[in-house]
Amino acid sequence: MPTETRPRTARPLLDITRIYAEEAAANSPRGREILDRWPSAELVGVESHNRIPELHGDEANARRWVRIKTEALVLGEKKTLTVRPNGRSADFIAPSIANGCAMACAYCYVPRHKGYSNPITTFTNIERITAAIARHIVKQGPKSASNQCHPSAWVYDIGENSDCSVDATISDNVRDVVDLFREQPTAMASFATKYVNRDLLDWDPAGRTRIRFSLMPEETAKLVDIRTSPMAERIAALDDFVEAGYEVHVNFSPVIVADGWLERWAELLDQLAAGTSERTKRQLACEVIFLTHNAPLHEVNLRWHPKAEELLWRPELQETKRSQNGALNVRYRWQQKAAWLGQFLDLLEEKAPWCRVRYAF
Repeated sequence: MPTETRPRTARPLLDITRIYAEEAAANSPRGREILDRWPSAELVGVESHNRIPELHGDEANARRWVRIKTEALVLGEKKTLTVRPNGRSADFIAPSIANGCAMACAYCYVPRHKGYSNPITTFTNIERITAAIARHIVKQGPKSASNQCHPSAWVYDIGENSDCSVDATISDNVRDVVDLFREQPTAMASFATKYVNRDLLDWDPAGRTRIRFSLMPEETAKLVDIRTSPMAERIAALDDFVEAGYEVHVNFSPVIVADGWLERWAELLDQLAAGTSERTKRQLACEVIFLTHNAPLHEVNLRWHPKAEELLWRPELQETKRSQNGALNVRYRWQQKAAWLGQFLDLLEEKAPWCRVRYAF
């Protein structure tokens, strides 16, 4: 009798076995809710959510990169509640409701701030965070001039250092913020995501939350967008999120230059056109962001995912740059990048003229 062959099942995005928590975070209402979700997880008390030696150290943790993301969760309180100006994707960056991610994109800048191991840290003092955002919205008053962020609403990025779609599987933090913005006539929330969480479809955002689904050619994503939702699933979700009351945009990000890159993007744009309704197309806009990389992250990636670095680390094409946040990174040499950006925008105009470009760099 032949042996039955069972399909391999993917490891869950989160399988929390250990929760590191500041005392105040663990004892807060939101912290207790989260702890109740994983009652069998080991609880480890820590003094500070961003100083945990066994998590925050690249030398020790590179080989355990994905395992840490899957099994570890950190609970802390957000100490700095400052709203910062932005001006590119959003008018302002809201105080983070989380930091880190369960996904493992090889080019991600967030782990550089956490010792190159970045499991999710959830901030449990959500009442203080939403109160700080609400005060800032009131202080701003109505938006008097249109800009690339939005013609009439102040846009607040609520997911600068995490993926809110994943964060929403851990706690109600994201829903609390979406609920806050639903009642704000002068402002809206915004976040980028690479994970399709259909639970968000039931939230009634009333057009006051913009979700930016990040897209790239599937062949490239399989190598560098580790543990994320497949491109076909992301594209298939766009119409549903529009119907649910979200403003839906896309991020073509990062654009990575390699042999045949424009042909692969042309195929993706064809898939986007075929997979979206006229209603979605009418409200769609995009951001185009070419790859920025980082030498220390390159060294860490060589220890857990060297294949990705063959695509990301191209010294013959790249030069050093100082980013807006002061970090020293590498980007494509500006003359070549300008030409490639022009080629990409020409392709976008040919394949998806209905997709307005909010900004590109």
